Amino acid sequence: MQTLEQQGLIDLFYGDEAGFSLQSVVPYGWQQPGEVLERAAVRSPQLNVLGWLSASGHQLRSWVFEQSITSEVVIGAIDEWVGQLTQLTVLVLDNGPMHRSKLVKAQLVRWQQAGLYVFFLPAYSPHLNKIETLWRKMKYEWLTESAYQSLTSLKAAVTHLLTDYGNSHHIQFAVTHCIIDLV
Repeated sequence: MQTLEQQGLIDLFYGDEAGFSLQSVVPYGWQQPGEVLERAAVRSPQLNVLGWLSASGHQLRSWVFEQSITSEVVIGAIDEWVGQLTQLTVLVLDNGPMHRSKLVKAQLVRWQQAGLYVFFLPAYSPHLNKIETLWRKMKYEWLTESAYQSLTSLKAAVTHLLTDYGNSHHIQFAVTHCIIDLV
């Protein structure tokens, strides 16, 4: 699929969802001897993001919700997006229950008729889903501490990162070539 995308024959996107809350992600780090680094524990509602990231990392389509992401939400997002496709497109998804539900599977033929094919990754292989890199960058690098002051500030910061993606924040994936030798 990546070769077909690199040749311009298909568009290839990786999709998944991520949750953000006021319990900020604290990366591993060092502190000086005797120095105490503290972060207050905070319970908060979760902000959920559903997104599709192109294989090249240049295009992002995303939706932000304060509700849970269900199969109905995924179907609605795909239905909204499929009408904007300009060529044959493959959407790579993991095996999340909201992706593999009977409701979603019932839509696959309709989406194929509109030029969208859904490809499901093998179980337990998040390393194959490129959008996981975006979620990691947002949580561990791009969101500043000020984003975690309130749910309003978190939503504003997450929304800004998503809408500004490609300008001041972006991901550049290396082009890989796979050569298969049939003997």
